[in-house]
Amino acid sequence: MKRWQFWLGVLISVVSLYLALRGLDMAEAWQDIRAARYVWLIPGVLVYFLAVWARTWRWHYMLGPLKPVPLGRLFPIVCIGYMGNNIYPARAGEIIRSYVLKRKEGISMSASLATVIVERVFDGLVMLLFVFISLPFAPMLQDFRQPVIFFSAIFFVALAVFMVLAASPTRTRRLYDFVANRFLPERLRPRVSELFDRFMLGLSSLRRGRDVFMIFATSIVIWLAETVKYWFVMHAFNFSVSFIVLMLMNGIVNLATTLPAAPGYVGTFDASGIAVLRAFNVPSEIAAAYPGAARGAVVPHHSPGRLLHVARTDHVARFWRGRPVAGDKFGFMIQPEIWHDHKSF
Repeated sequence: MKRWQFWLGVLISVVSLYLALRGLDMAEAWQDIRAARYVWLIPGVLVYFLAVWARTWRWHYMLGPLKPVPLGRLFPIVCIGYMGNNIYPARAGEIIRSYVLKRKEGISMSASLATVIVERVFDGLVMLLFVFISLPFAPMLQDFRQPVIFFSAIFFVALAVFMVLAASPTRTRRLYDFVANRFLPERLRPRVSELFDRFMLGLSSLRRGRDVFMIFATSIVIWLAETVKYWFVMHAFNFSVSFIVLMLMNGIVNLATTLPAAPGYVGTFDASGIAVLRAFNVPSEIAAAYPGAARGAVVPHHSPGRLLHVARTDHVARFWRGRPVAGDKFGFMIQPEIWHDHKSF
């Protein structure tokens, strides 16, 4: 992790928290936190458990063309990845879960990262769908319409590009060869070509319309379950908004967390969630207390003990610090002679 990226995320988090919390009566906010009925987090935790299993099934489905991985073995890896997102900055958990998958199941990291990127594109499209559905019921938030259109264009273009690449692997390969032969140093071509082939293999799940539909439908189920989690957590506090509003909040906060931030999306998650709730006349102090409780419904599934065990191994520790692992055959990411390429992967 480059130091400037970490500090940029910290700066954005600090600014976001300042904008979200300025003018708040912190004593009253603390009282709202203490008075919350945390028993409502229990059904929220259970619903989120189903969402994590749905995420696991989706990744299992997308990894199918590479190697069938049983759900029971894949679930802990998914938990490690999402817990990594909450501990490390820059969504590093996505890379960590691909790394652990390579270590546990022998699946190429570049191929599994292709599936992770496709996951994020579908998640972004579902978030935007939630916002589009909800905005007509929220005239006070019409200022969000232009950013939503902008992000929609980005995600739709990304999906279209990946689908074209996946649907025409021969043409894509010819285009790659044309570019590589003209712009890549000869000594790098074999390794980059191998990575390209693995990445293309990771896009295999986009070659059939049925597969695209299954990924999209599962993504909707995942994020509806996330919204149900927010609905249960809402009952811990003295406010009430409609399910449509929670869909809107879910979409906006998860789009906001694509910005660089400190570990755990501190600041970006809070500021966007507080802004939406305030727009629907939720008292500022209660709106400020709510995001922390919503996070509380996430932690039990991510098995901190398991992640810490993995993170303390020499391989993952060196991987995170950007150092090669001596004697490891993992490939591009940790071969000493080309380690400098790891930082731009």
